[in-house]
Parts: sequence; structure tokens; C-alpha cells
Amino acid sequence: MARVLQVTPATVASWIDQGHLKGHKTPTGRRRVASADLVAFLTAHGMAVPNELGKSGGRSTVVVVEDDPGYLKALARTLAREAPEVEVIETTTGMDGLLEIGRVEPDLVVMDYALPDLNAVQLVERLVDTSKRLTAQVIIVTGGLPATAENDLRRLGVRAIVNKADGMWVVIEAMRRALESRKVA
Repeated sequence: MARVLQVTPATVASWIDQGHLKGHKTPTGRRRVASADLVAFLTAHGMAVPNELGKSGGRSTVVVVEDDPGYLKALARTLAREAPEVEVIETTTGMDGLLEIGRVEPDLVVMDYALPDLNAVQLVERLVDTSKRLTAQVIIVTGGLPATAENDLRRLGVRAIVNKADGMWVVIEAMRRALESRKVA
């Protein structure tokens, strides 16, 4: 539970004792929280619900790593309107993206090529490291790539590279295809 909430076990115990998180104490002094109560707590506090908690019936989670705040908000708004079954986790740097991907284990990762701290090749290399066990597909959405980057990304397993100039609907359609292929698999 502490891992999901990203706090120490002592903090979780304190929250239960103070009534912030619904739970109970076992006869041996351990604290227990029903998964439904944890999901309610996460939802009430605007936090992502990890897949292992059997989150919201059929909702897919997408982590979007994009440093352009205008494009990020436009993509999130379009997804909320066109694909309400998709939960969007927004990040603006590669490192924040890595943290969120590790935390929520998304169904799909959508990222810009050029980020302030890492480029998409560096980020995908970290994601495909066998110790990370990434099962999500990665889509690159970019305004342009260096000549060798596309080959590097394809070698790392990226199937979809979409140009921002092609429009938001092309990005949304690529996301739908990736999520659908995941459901079929």
C-alpha cells in the first residue's frame, strides 16, 4: 500500500489511525485496507489507480510525456471528449514520465521525441530494459526526428511514429489502434 501511495508504511498507518484512509487493525497490530477503500482514496485524491487494484472497469491508462503545455492540454482535452474510457496521466519531462510509467504500469505510453531532459530514444532504452518489464506500447508524437532516430526507435520496438503536423486525430487514431491491439493480445 505504501508503494502505491508513494509514502512510508508509517504514514499509511497514521492515515488509517486518524481515519483519513478507511482500514482496520488486525489482532496482531497490522493495518489492513480493502482494495475498494484504497481505490476510493486514490480517486478522491486525484491519484492514478494501478492496474493491480482492478481499476475502473475496462479503462485504459495512457501516460503522455510532452513538454509543450499547450499541446499536452489539447491532447488531454481531446482524449477526455473522444475517448472517455482512457485515463490520461500527464508528464512534461522524461524523468517524470519514467516515474509515472513505473508507478501506474500504463496500457500505452505517448511521448514527444524532444524532451527537456531526455530524447525519446534515451527514454525508450530505459523502458525496454528487461528489469522494467514494460508491457505497454510506445507511440512517438513529434514535430520532427533526426535522421537516425527513427531507425533507433524501430529497433527498440516502437511501432508508431506520428507527426504532430498530421493533426490531433491521427494521434488519437494511432492511440486507439495501439490500445485495441493490446486488448486483442
